[in-house]
Amino acid sequence: MNKRIPFLSALIVSSMILVLAGCGSAAKKDSAEPAAATVAGKDKLKIETSFYPMYEFTRQVAGDLADVHLLVPAGTEPHDWEPTPKDMAAIEQADILVYNGAGLESWVDQVVSGSDSKGMTPVEASKGLELIPGTEEEDHDHGHDHDAADGDAHAAEAETGHEEEPAHEHEHEHDHGAFDPHVWLSPKLAIGEVRTIEAALSAKAPEHKAQFEKNAAAYIAKLQQLDEQYTKELSGTKRKDFITQHAAFGYLAHTYGLTQVPIAGLSPEQEPSAQAMAEVVKFAKAHQVKTIFFETLVSSSVADTIAKEVGAKSAVLNPIEGLTAEDEANNLDYLQIMQANLTALVKALNE
Repeated sequence: MNKRIPFLSALIVSSMILVLAGCGSAAKKDSAEPAAATVAGKDKLKIETSFYPMYEFTRQVAGDLADVHLLVPAGTEPHDWEPTPKDMAAIEQADILVYNGAGLESWVDQVVSGSDSKGMTPVEASKGLELIPGTEEEDHDHGHDHDAADGDAHAAEAETGHEEEPAHEHEHEHDHGAFDPHVWLSPKLAIGEVRTIEAALSAKAPEHKAQFEKNAAAYIAKLQQLDEQYTKELSGTKRKDFITQHAAFGYLAHTYGLTQVPIAGLSPEQEPSAQAMAEVVKFAKAHQVKTIFFETLVSSSVADTIAKEVGAKSAVLNPIEGLTAEDEANNLDYLQIMQANLTALVKALNE
């Protein structure tokens, strides 16, 4: 395991980066970081976003009125990612930092509180949404009948080359706190995140408020169409329960009357206990589950093991926590991946 740089040291390093960058800017700009383009004579907003859905939602709202940058690299699982000193310097130079919140980005509080930048505005996209309670130790008592009502009861509160060292350390990795952070997997709640982002951009650059609102409305219309599709196609499936590798799909399940049966907890890298796996196997056999869902960015070995044990197949249900190299090569985006998830769910729930 790589030795981590203490948080205070990272702040010093990031401050030095800012000073050096400022000193060198008058003489020559680094070719990898060109000066921000201008809109109506003003510099574009500089926006840092934590991981892919936040990047995509922000990009759709900002259009060509901002330079939007993704912090968590493609192919990287965001639950345990931490910013490097270079990332922290970029955040300090930004006008806005957009992050999901609800405990997903455990590094945000320290980065924001330790920042010397008075002009950077942190934006928690999930703020104001009703969140599902969630813990790392999921209840794996799957021995009884699960139906849509069980899913609703569980989520009753939710609705409507070289890598730099991490910038700081955490005593408890993958600590999501009291809530499930995966709100972006419900198109209904994704709409709420887009609206929060639009309001923040409009407040930061009020001269572009009309355009931000127009861009947001156009993207929200697509999300509403996606929501209608999910509602229609999932309402008449033969079964309502599905087994997933980790508990990422609680909001999606609640929104559309389904029941998620997770093998592990909120973190995709959490190893399930032998008892938990045995209970999932028992549930799968009792309910004749034909598909066990795994996900991108992490190993499918646990899902594959259970699928083999019960005579089922494994298939991808993508939590969209980041794009893979294949996703990028195929120019896939949030809407297209959500469409693929819907197709996979409908197929599995009608077996």
